[in-house]
Amino acid sequence: MSTGFFWDERCFWHGGGDYALTLPLGGAMGGHVQPLAAGGLPENPETKRRLKNLMEVTGLIGDLSVRTAPAATAQDLARVHPETYLQNFKAMSDQGGGELGLRTPFLKGGYDIASLSAGLATSALDAVLKGELRNAYALSRPPGHHCMPDWPNGFCLLNNIGIAIEAARAAGLAKRFAVVDWDVHHGNGTEAVFYDREDVLTISLHQEWNYPLDTGAVTDRGTGAGLGYNLNVPLPPGAGHTAYLEAMEQITLPALAQFQPDVIIVACGFDACIFDPLARMMATPETFRLMTRQVMQAADHLCDGRLVLVHEGGYSEAYVPFCGHAVMEELSGSDKTAVDPMAEAVKIRQPSDRMNAVYSTLIREIAAELLPLGAPA
Repeated sequence: MSTGFFWDERCFWHGGGDYALTLPLGGAMGGHVQPLAAGGLPENPETKRRLKNLMEVTGLIGDLSVRTAPAATAQDLARVHPETYLQNFKAMSDQGGGELGLRTPFLKGGYDIASLSAGLATSALDAVLKGELRNAYALSRPPGHHCMPDWPNGFCLLNNIGIAIEAARAAGLAKRFAVVDWDVHHGNGTEAVFYDREDVLTISLHQEWNYPLDTGAVTDRGTGAGLGYNLNVPLPPGAGHTAYLEAMEQITLPALAQFQPDVIIVACGFDACIFDPLARMMATPETFRLMTRQVMQAADHLCDGRLVLVHEGGYSEAYVPFCGHAVMEELSGSDKTAVDPMAEAVKIRQPSDRMNAVYSTLIREIAAELLPLGAPA
């Protein structure tokens, strides 16, 4: 079986009200004017498009099962989002666009593109659970992990992973799902969707108090049946390669082993990379490669290799493609490589041994608080 790569050009045409010169953007369904690389929101198409372009240049994309997907259906969306929210979103989208929440502007057709983005994640998970693919990557845009059931924020209009999980559950494809979110921002939306559930383990590794400013604390553990199945791992600004791998080793992997999921889903943001404009972390392409290796090994051991990565944030147009390429190399086992042009410089800039010792102490303290899973004693 091969590695799937789900994408659609129309997802790159989502825009937040910018213009191309003096031409208003038309969106995927209603016009033919694409967003420009410069200007507008940091969440623009270029980091994603340049990742795909890099894989085409290196030839890696030829080693993948490249697919598109239908948009998530109204029924799919309604399993996560209230009907009133979906109706308001669609009406505003049909009338030319607007903003429903915080930092979530969209143009005409935004509802359709967001539904397509959720559809990519849904189809990727469906194909892996049905055994059609060994694993898969969904290049979803707009992203989803900040979107609450009834309130969008942080560039996220629909909760892509939540929608995919609920569709898979409704189809009887799996019962226990684990979400590992290594986007640099707290996955508050996915947390909210599953906060009272014991059948979905959510783990968020993020820069402490970055975004949102008031969520992501270690003490936020879930509620009701879900108490102890929501794990937040806030890392201090400046944490880099060693700290991320240790957090995975000390917290994420043991939690997955205890939970025994049927499938692992990664909210794969690249904004923890050293050059991201919206964060202050120090991860590198090699960090993302090795974290991918860690979750692949966990999936092999726990759930017959069933693993799906869904694209989230990452706003360095020049560097995200190298982070993403490293992930795709590892995920697919391809020998097509893209050498990190900044490898030596970012290695020198990594935290010192003294700082890594500080991070290590913090990670061990968090692990002691969060593990084992379940309601705190």
